[in-house]
Amino acid sequence: MLRKSIFKLAHFVAAPNFWKVYRRLMENQWKPYEELKAEQDEQLRKMILFAYENVPYYSKLFDRLGIIPSDIQKSEDLQILPILTKEIIKENWNDFIPKNLDKMKYDNRATGGSTGTPMKYRVSKEQRIMNGCTLYRGWSYGGYEPGDKMVFLAGSSLGANAKSIFGKFLHETARNLKKLSSFDMSEKEMRGYVEIINNFKPKFIRGYASSIYFFSEWIINNNIKIIKPKAIFTTSEKLHPFMKPIISQAFNCDVFDGYGLFDGGISANECPHHTGLHIDTEGAILEIIDNDRKQLNEGEGSVLATSLHNYAMPFIRYDTGDIATITAEKCDCGRGYKLLKDIVGRSVDYLITPEGKHIHGWFFLYIFWEHCQGIKHYQVIQNSIDIVDIKIVKEQNFDSSQLDKILEAVKLRSPGWKVEFEFVDKIERTGAGKFKFIINNLNKANEQS
Repeated sequence: MLRKSIFKLAHFVAAPNFWKVYRRLMENQWKPYEELKAEQDEQLRKMILFAYENVPYYSKLFDRLGIIPSDIQKSEDLQILPILTKEIIKENWNDFIPKNLDKMKYDNRATGGSTGTPMKYRVSKEQRIMNGCTLYRGWSYGGYEPGDKMVFLAGSSLGANAKSIFGKFLHETARNLKKLSSFDMSEKEMRGYVEIINNFKPKFIRGYASSIYFFSEWIINNNIKIIKPKAIFTTSEKLHPFMKPIISQAFNCDVFDGYGLFDGGISANECPHHTGLHIDTEGAILEIIDNDRKQLNEGEGSVLATSLHNYAMPFIRYDTGDIATITAEKCDCGRGYKLLKDIVGRSVDYLITPEGKHIHGWFFLYIFWEHCQGIKHYQVIQNSIDIVDIKIVKEQNFDSSQLDKILEAVKLRSPGWKVEFEFVDKIERTGAGKFKFIINNLNKANEQS
């Protein structure tokens, strides 16, 4: 009870209106879609007007296209605008700085996403609060109440890597959670994770889909006794159908998938009916478009995001790089939100070290976040246990000294790995039009032998 009180107090101190927003969102979930859509369109009109009046990129874009803010009254009207890409943002960085940025509260962030291409961006306090509230509400579909004990099994994108031991202690205490890294999952470390989980007794476990699946397989194969949480929440990667029963068997509980992008603000979460992921309307607009860039009400297409509260850096029709399927079906749970049936292309492979450790692919993503000067794209491939091939597409300002830093970071993780760099003109895309930046061919080789 004390830990829950600390949890709520910490959020109130950080953002006095946090719980007011959260209570409103909890009520919203039972509203009919038409009412949710009307509220979303009202917020969209505010964001469009702000972007036009304060952000040079959008002022120039609207003027060039002969568009005025009143031309966009609802989400369907967004189709008159072009798609925003990471490349456009990077090339026009100064034009994405709002006139009144110095008066705003915001965080500086970076994302690599599934393309492995780093991009800096800003998140306003308003958007961050909304993201947090929609996240907690999404967990509530699985029974979560604010302050419940939770274990994270993931990388630093979910806050698993703290900058200091003291900082980690404060963060974990305030949020009533434990953080376990998915970057190193050897036999020794996983036994340590079991001990931590059994002692901490979390009500919920959250993490990368592949990390929790790998951990679950190990638990089953080694007949490990582990406490039963109330539910498992997976995120950041595609939860493949074969993963869910294994995770559920290992932890003897239900598994709930989630989807979200901090940069675009979009999010969707699964409820106990498991008919799809309910698309949140309050934080952002999630569009699914076909090859002709037309919005779909049903079917598979590219995912675009329009943030509704990120005044520090508005994302309007931002190309997430993801592919998803939207459906016109309604869930029997009674929530008014539309449903995503499937998310395509978010899985990240593990790599295996000569020492027998399993390294989550996001480990490399964070290396390239720090050492990406002049690196346009990269791809990490493992064809043998002791060699890691890294393909790099250079830009004009490429600094070759970064290769030594990348080597140093990799060697700290596995002294036995030999890293071979290859400079290429481009990285081939997958059939879904995405870059797959981590490829583990060891399993394929074993299957053929």
